[in-house]
Amino acid sequence: MSNVKPLTMEAAAHTIAPPAILHPWGLPSRGRVGMIALIITETAFFTIFVTAYVFYIGKSLTPPYPRDVLSYPVFNTICLLSSSLTIALASRALSTGAIRKFAVLWFITLALGVEFLIGTGFEWHRLIYHVGLTIRTNLFGTTYYSLVGLHATHVTIGATAIALVMVLTLAGSVRQEHAERIEMLSWYWHFVDAVWIVVFLTVYVIGAR
Repeated sequence: MSNVKPLTMEAAAHTIAPPAILHPWGLPSRGRVGMIALIITETAFFTIFVTAYVFYIGKSLTPPYPRDVLSYPVFNTICLLSSSLTIALASRALSTGAIRKFAVLWFITLALGVEFLIGTGFEWHRLIYHVGLTIRTNLFGTTYYSLVGLHATHVTIGATAIALVMVLTLAGSVRQEHAERIEMLSWYWHFVDAVWIVVFLTVYVIGAR
């Protein structure tokens, strides 16, 4: 007789190995979840202000009117949108350990953001002191400064955070293991840039017709 014994079900289960999981799922980091929650909240906030601006377009009873005083901030827009590219490249450079390249690209991002704020300041100076448009002049002034000012505030917050990282980078405190935190900050900056596209189209294209 043969000495080979038939495999039982239990033995067969132990013999067949389960398939390997190449990419096991894990919980996302708290930083990613927090940033996503912040972006969702801020999106709802901006939606309210954009809706209010659109609702009051053409309802100002007294001048100045948008089509008479607003000019396209083309250079400011190019600078701000270009900063999304530089911060993405900077984040990628840090993830590969290229600290010097990261520092250069990060500084360019900061410079582009500051230029946008300076350009906005010049525009407001012209509107206030040369045109006479303030937040209390008419509905246009109220909604314009509220919406554009809200966005400028977010750019200021982002630029301040970028400046802080720049200082830490120059001090040698930013390393490759901080790449995820830098990426989260870049997400916020991308959000600010995306919001500007909506603000630009709402205020300078749709609202100034």
